Amino acid sequence: METAELVSSLRSRFGDAIAEPAHFLDELTLELKDPSILLAFAGALKHDHHFEMLTDICSIDHALSEPRFEVVYHAYSLKNHRRIRFKFRVAQGKTVPSLTSVWPAANWHEREVFDMMGIRFEGHPDLRRILMWEGYPHHPLLKDFPLAGKFTEDTRPAPLDGGPFVTSPGPKTTVEREPRGKGETFRRVT
Repeated sequence: METAELVSSLRSRFGDAIAEPAHFLDELTLELKDPSILLAFAGALKHDHHFEMLTDICSIDHALSEPRFEVVYHAYSLKNHRRIRFKFRVAQGKTVPSLTSVWPAANWHEREVFDMMGIRFEGHPDLRRILMWEGYPHHPLLKDFPLAGKFTEDTRPAPLDGGPFVTSPGPKTTVEREPRGKGETFRRVT
């Protein structure tokens, strides 16, 4: 299916909810004027037009304009070897429908957008932080987030348990400082 046919098919179903398409480097970008069609639009891309793979979700903070955020999705058709980008604007504090029911790969992408920008995805099965620790009260990729960070009474140091490995600080040799499993002793094998 050619780009014009794809756009025509989507426009016949979603009408004026899709803005004029943009083309750049042979990739199609569609802007959704109404985010409420997102689930149906994504379902149509996957099931009717063979965009089986969601490759990325990212967000842009436009800080001084409203709606403040832009959420951008990238999908790929394995059958037709083509990409599509679709996006929409959303105001701060508004939720966005989760696409995990259409593309399970949306799970971690949506969690990252939530963690870094604070955009909530309604219907997400496990919307919790993925990069920052639980309880961190801010979203560090917002443009109004200061470079030095924010300190509040709610801010606590990051838990540095080291996961399954710990290092030994102090005046030791490199070999003695090597990470090892908690509770294990280091034995040199000869």
